[in-house]
Order: sequence, then structure tokens, then C-alpha cells
Amino acid sequence: MPRIAYVNGRYLPHADAAVHIEDRGYQFADGVYEVCEIRHGVIVDLTRHLDRLDRSLSLLRMKSPMSRAALTQVIREVARRNRVKNGLFYLQVTRGVARRDHVYPSADTPPSLVITAKITDPSVIAKKNETGLKAITLPDNRWDRVDIKTVGLLPNAMARQAAKEQGAQEAIYVDSRGMVTEGAATNVWIVDKDGLLITRPAEHGILRGITRTGLMDVTEKLGIRVEEREFSREEMLSAREVFITAATSICFPIVEIDGQSIGNGHPGAMAERIRSTFFDIAEKTVI
Repeated sequence: MPRIAYVNGRYLPHADAAVHIEDRGYQFADGVYEVCEIRHGVIVDLTRHLDRLDRSLSLLRMKSPMSRAALTQVIREVARRNRVKNGLFYLQVTRGVARRDHVYPSADTPPSLVITAKITDPSVIAKKNETGLKAITLPDNRWDRVDIKTVGLLPNAMARQAAKEQGAQEAIYVDSRGMVTEGAATNVWIVDKDGLLITRPAEHGILRGITRTGLMDVTEKLGIRVEEREFSREEMLSAREVFITAATSICFPIVEIDGQSIGNGHPGAMAERIRSTFFDIAEKTVI
């Protein structure tokens, strides 16, 4: 079955979907996006993803392409047309099409909206959870406003490529003070030697991940105390557990960083406990 994409009011075969060459997302990375998991025929934490989308649009003084109710219906329709029961949807809004100029175009320029969806194999994620992932660390070379979920992801792509070339699956950024910020596409958590769960505060230097927020709900339900504070690369390397969170993976255990084993070199119990409870309390929107 051919994939279907939504582009500016039209449902099109994926191979035929396109935007104008002067779309500002293409020329300036002047756009924002969201990625959301679809699991067993429901969209996970849609409200929080759309709340974050609204925040990103507001901070960039960008118009929403349509009402939230209409946007929700388009998302559901794209998922249905692609027959996605387990997978994800990708949503991107840019400032629209205008003559190339660094300054913003006229306020009446319509924003561009693209939505795609694809099927993923849950067994692949299960295998990664069973074996754990490897990561590397890199200096954080991104712009200061990583709290806005923009499409300007070249440093992230370069970091992921560096990880791949070193036989790893994620790159973890470290700032100029030696403190961990986040992964190239994930938030980072550690369990210290005393069993305390720690993650960096989301006020500055990281994206406030939707899964990160959901895990806060899970830890509260399970009675797990979380400390939001900075931690160093050295503290991460000596942790009992390290795991990363993202919408399409929930929490993947990290078993090796920069060639050094984490804990006993196997996925830890904390990540498994949290992961097994996550979908019990996450918001679910039926497609």
C-alpha cells in the first residue's frame, strides 16, 4: 500500500508530496515539528505534543495553520490512510512560502503544514530494550534555544552520524563545563549509586521532552523520587543506570558510553520498571 502524506490541504501519495522551493523551512529551517507515537491504534500523549507545538509557534511568532480540532482530525486521517496501528506521525509547520529574504514575510503569508505517518516494528524496539544501546559523548555545539523544537537539526544529524561511525546509536551532548545536556534526539537520565533517579532541569539547555514529562507522572505513581539537577559526564559514567527517553522509544537503556560499560553492562531494572508502566497512564487518542 502506498504511503499518503498531507501537504497544505491535500492528501497525496508520498512520492508526489512536495512543497515550494522557496518554502522557508527549506531555505532557513524556519519551522517547527513534532513526532508522536502511535501504539495499538491510539496516539500517545497527543495533547502534550500539540501544547508544545503551540509553544514553539508562539515563541517564533508563527501562525498555526489551523485550529487544534481540525489539526487533530487531519492527524487521525493521515494515520488511518496509512493504516498505522504501531508507528508514528511527523508534523511540520513552517512560516510558509515567500521570496527569499532573511526577514519574516508579510504576516498574512500562509504557514505550510506537512504531516506524514509510517508503520514501525515493535519487535525492533523490544530488542533494543533487551540488549541496551551504546552512546558517545560530544561537545554541545547547538544554538542556545534548543527548548524550541525547530527543524534546524544539522548539529543533531552530525552527532548521530558520529555515533554511527563509532558503532553507537546515540550521541550525548556535554557543555563547556563538562555537564551533560541531552542526547542528539533524546533526554538523558541516570540512576546514581544510591538508586536516586536524576535528570537535568528543562529550564535551559535541553528540550522539555513529552516523554520526559510523562515519565515524571510514572515516577510519581510508582513512588520513585526524581531529582532534577545537572550532572557531569563523569557522574554519568559512574552511574548504576543510564537511559534515554523519546516519543518513539519511551526509555532505552544505555549500557556503554565512550567504550565504558555502565553499571554491570546490562539494561537496568529502573528503566524496565518505568517503561512497563508508562502506557498505563499516558493519554491515548483513538485514531
